[in-house]
Amino acid sequence: MRPLLLIPLLALFAPATHAGNTPAHGPHAVATPAPPPIVREVMVEPLPDYPGKEAMILTVEYPPGGADPVHRHDAHGFVYVLEGHIVMGVAGGREVSLGPGEAFHEGPNDIHTVGRNASSSEPAKFVVFLLKDAGRPAVLPAD
Repeated sequence: MRPLLLIPLLALFAPATHAGNTPAHGPHAVATPAPPPIVREVMVEPLPDYPGKEAMILTVEYPPGGADPVHRHDAHGFVYVLEGHIVMGVAGGREVSLGPGEAFHEGPNDIHTVGRNASSSEPAKFVVFLLKDAGRPAVLPAD
């Protein structure tokens, strides 16, 4: 596996703060940014039966307490958890806790509002399968 070299993707996954993700202590405490995920591109394959479309497979590792910023994919995204426990959610939907062997789907119009490790002491790892427009970035800002 090679590290994903898409600069927009890495910039989007820069440390982000999620409400409730990091406890703050005292009246003047500032939440520490959540550790960013480690994203690796496994493969990208054109889909000739679906002109202009491609499949992309990524692995994502959340360090303990890790989280993503709010984002979107403009793709059908399928998450499959390999290790640990994660929490996923899209705008208008409920948060879902997932463990090994469990899956999550987000559609091309969804805003991915929650993506985090459920644990502050153990890492989590999952695979993401994206069915998307060819050449389009895997991750886009939510706005």
